[in-house]
Amino acid sequence: MSVSPDTPAAPPASQQKAARKAAFAAALATSLEWYDFYIYGTAAALVFSKTFFATDNEVVAALNAFATVAIGFVARPVGGIISGHFGDRIGRKPVLVFATLLMGIATALIGFVPNTEIVWLAPVLLVTLRICQGLAVGAQWGGAVLLATEYAPANRRGFFGSFAQLGIPIGVVLGNGIFLVVAWLVSPEAFMSWGWRVPFWISLVMIFVAFGIHKYLEETPEFQKVEEKLATTPAQQKSPIFQVLRRNLSTVLLAGGTYLVGIAMFYITITGSIQVATTNLGMARADVLWIIMVGAAVLIPMVPFTAHLSDVYGRRLIYGIGIAGMGLWAIPMWMLIQSSGSGKIWPFAVALIVSCFVMSFQTGPQAALFAELFPAEIRYSGASLGYQAAAILGGMAPMAMVALVNGHVSNIWRVGLMITALAVVALVCLLVLSLRARRTDRAAETHPVPARATR
Repeated sequence: MSVSPDTPAAPPASQQKAARKAAFAAALATSLEWYDFYIYGTAAALVFSKTFFATDNEVVAALNAFATVAIGFVARPVGGIISGHFGDRIGRKPVLVFATLLMGIATALIGFVPNTEIVWLAPVLLVTLRICQGLAVGAQWGGAVLLATEYAPANRRGFFGSFAQLGIPIGVVLGNGIFLVVAWLVSPEAFMSWGWRVPFWISLVMIFVAFGIHKYLEETPEFQKVEEKLATTPAQQKSPIFQVLRRNLSTVLLAGGTYLVGIAMFYITITGSIQVATTNLGMARADVLWIIMVGAAVLIPMVPFTAHLSDVYGRRLIYGIGIAGMGLWAIPMWMLIQSSGSGKIWPFAVALIVSCFVMSFQTGPQAALFAELFPAEIRYSGASLGYQAAAILGGMAPMAMVALVNGHVSNIWRVGLMITALAVVALVCLLVLSLRARRTDRAAETHPVPARATR
């Protein structure tokens, strides 16, 4: 049987093995990294609003606790900028190793923040360590995504890149699961006193993960080519972030715009809903955590599946289905949550599980989509900045939810309306990116690059 010259050759076994190893490392690193980042939000919803930020007004206490959650998101773009510079200059791997170490140490130290009569001390320590968490996760995402996608065969970047995204739901399942186990083993009083600290102490395992990545993984093949190019063309050794901002700023903003609805929907679903369910709806803490775990578990098989669909049918199509799905589901979701309560948990479960299902269509293709928007020499900076720029809104989303609800169950539908509006913005940004890509493709077909220029 003859093979068309346009059919891509199957990658050699060594490349497939390296891609699988890189994908596993990316999934492991991101799972623990997101576990560390998410348990802070869970602790803020369950503990911090009642201890470090307790006031006579539950709404004010929740806003203060979620404000420290948001600070981590504000720090994420800074981490993305710093790591992007070094990731595009010294390599993907060393930056990922440093981010993993920083996250593990900062998270463990949160578990040692003291209950003290010095009113300002605990909040200051929490804010400082939360900033470190934000810097770490801002640095980590780009490194893990590029580790997975730059090792992958060209026709399977979506699938392999999704393993970096798998850390998101796995981190949620791990975090909620450990909180449930600790809450089951100790009394409610002990949980509020010291039990909540145990999930933070566990994060010290990140040190060993960082060592493993440093010892057993090589730098990505695409970055090795970038290194060779920079060594022979010193004029190209300009700041990657300045190159991105000067030549690709609109791409960064559009990429971040497409993700606004996804990150807001995710953090309101995973973190904000805990506060609404336990404070406003009177649901049991364990019931809420179990439901969130089930919803996150739905994401685990769906993320690589939707990423595979993006390899077959196109990134932007599958990504757009996710955006549209979130926009259409947002108001019904929050109307279901509004009808939930201590004796009626199934509407809450349906709301969250369907939410996670529709989110997967954006989460799966995202790593490859963002990576492919930028050339290799500025890819770490560009992809990280686009992703983390949207993170600021994600961090504010639980605060916006608390303000919109304002302690009244009848106001919950407003949260769905906010998410629907963000979905419209995201679809417009994706449409602009798609039109630009089509113009670029048509220009390439009309004016092909001469063969000698590619040698």
